[in-house]
Amino acid sequence: MTRFKSAIFTAFTVSMLSTAAYAAEIKSIAILTPEQGTDFGWNQQGAEGAKAAGKATGVEVITAENLGYGDIRPTLRELAEEGHGLLIAHAGGYNTAATEIGTEAKIKVAIVDSPASLKKDAVADYTASGHAGAYLAGRLAAKMSRTGTVGIVTSGEPPSWNAQSSAFAEGVKAEKTSVTVRYAVIGPAAYSDAAGGKRVTESLIAAGADIIFGQGNGSSFGMLQAVETTKATDGGKVFFIDVIGNKTTIDKGFLLSSVLWNLTPIYTAMIEDIKADKYGSRNYNISLADDSVSLLKTPQIPDDVWTSVMDIRDKMIKGEIKVEAKFDAASVHALVTQMN
Repeated sequence: MTRFKSAIFTAFTVSMLSTAAYAAEIKSIAILTPEQGTDFGWNQQGAEGAKAAGKATGVEVITAENLGYGDIRPTLRELAEEGHGLLIAHAGGYNTAATEIGTEAKIKVAIVDSPASLKKDAVADYTASGHAGAYLAGRLAAKMSRTGTVGIVTSGEPPSWNAQSSAFAEGVKAEKTSVTVRYAVIGPAAYSDAAGGKRVTESLIAAGADIIFGQGNGSSFGMLQAVETTKATDGGKVFFIDVIGNKTTIDKGFLLSSVLWNLTPIYTAMIEDIKADKYGSRNYNISLADDSVSLLKTPQIPDDVWTSVMDIRDKMIKGEIKVEAKFDAASVHALVTQMN
C-alpha cells in the first residue's frame, strides 16, 4: 500500500458473507484527517467512525492520518489512483482540494462545513452539529457554576464550533440569566495549538470562569491542563466540558462532561447511499434522537443535576424545547455580547 509523507495509514478490512453484496458495489473508502486519530476528539472520532461503518457494511477502510492543514492534493490523487469508492475529507480546509480532485478523478467525496456544495453522484456534506448537546452542556454548566461565570474556548470558528458555542450560551442563559458567559478564540485555525489552549483558558479562569466549555482537537489538551493546574477565583476547582470525544481515561477529576459525537451512522449512511445510487442527494447530520449526539455522565455530576438535564433532553427530542443551529461566527459574537 502507498505510504504518504507525514501520514500514518492503516487498513481495516472486514470480510463477511452476509455483507458481500456491499463489498461488490463499493469495496473500499478512505478518510483523511489533519491530525492523528488519537486526540479523543474530531480526528479520532472520524477515523473510528469510518472503521465502524466499514465493519457494518463489509467495506475496507483506509485511514490517512496526520496530514496537517496544508495542500493535500497529492495525497488525494494517490488515494484516487487506488480506486476507493469514497474519499472522506475530514477537515474544512480540505474542501476545495477534495472537490477538485473528486471531479478530476470522478470519485465521490465527502466534505464538511459546506452544505451548499451538494452534488448528485459526486459531493455530500456532513457539517455535523452537536448544538443540541451543547445546549444541554450549557444548562449543566449554569446549574453547577459557583462563581456565576463560565467560559467558552475555541480553536477557531468553523461552523460546527459556532453552532455549539451559540447553543451552549443559550443553554446557560435559559438555565440562569445571571450567569456570565466569557468567549475566547485561540486563533483562526489553532486546532492543534495546545500551548495556546492553555494560555487562553487560564485567561478566562482569571476572569472568573469556573467551568470551561472547550472546542479544540489537539488544543483541548492545553485547555484541560489549564483547568487541572489553575484555581477558580473563589479558590475552588475548575471543571472542563469537552466536545466530540471521551477523555475519561486520562481525566484526573476535572472533566465534567463532553458533548459526544458518534459519526458512525453518518459514514454508514454514506456507504448505503452509494449502494442505492443516491449519493449526493442529501447532506448528513447527527442528533439527540438517535444518540449520535449525547452528553457524557461523569462522577462529578450529582445525580439530581443529571436527572434534570436528561429531562431537558427529553423535552428537546419531543420538540418542546427547540434550539436553532447558528453556524456563523457573527451570530456567536452578537449572542454573547447581548447576553452579557
